[in-house]
Amino acid sequence: MIDDNVHDNFIHTRTINKIPAAKQVKTVTTGEEALEYLRFSREQPEQYPVPNLIFLDINMPGMNGFDFLERARQEQFFNNDEPILVVMLTSSLNSDDEKRANEQFSREIKEFKNKPLTTEMLTDILGTYF
Repeated sequence: MIDDNVHDNFIHTRTINKIPAAKQVKTVTTGEEALEYLRFSREQPEQYPVPNLIFLDINMPGMNGFDFLERARQEQFFNNDEPILVVMLTSSLNSDDEKRANEQFSREIKEFKNKPLTTEMLTDILGTYF
C-alpha cells in the first residue's frame, strides 16, 4: 500500500486483514519508499516479498502515484514473470486522473477506485484477478 495518509493506510490494512486477504500487508507513505522496497525485493525476496497487489494513491507530496509508476516502469518492476497488480485508490474527483491512468498506465493499473477500500471492493478485486 502506497499512501501518504497514515489514517487511510490503517483503515485499508484493517479491511485487508478482516477478510483475511493477504499473508502480509506492507505500507509505505512515499513513492520513493515503495521503489526502495521493490529494489530490496529483487535482492532479498525472502525478506522483502514481491507484492502481488499494490494499492496506490495518486496525490502524494513529492513523488505522486503517476511519478511512482513511471519510475517503476523505468526500473522494470512490472516486466517480470510475476506481474504486480496495481489498483489506484484515490479521493480525487478529477476525471482527468482516471483518463490519464487509462491512457498512460493501462498496462500497470488494472482498477481505478475511490477511497476508502471496502471489503466488497476488495472481494471483487480478488475475485477478478486472483
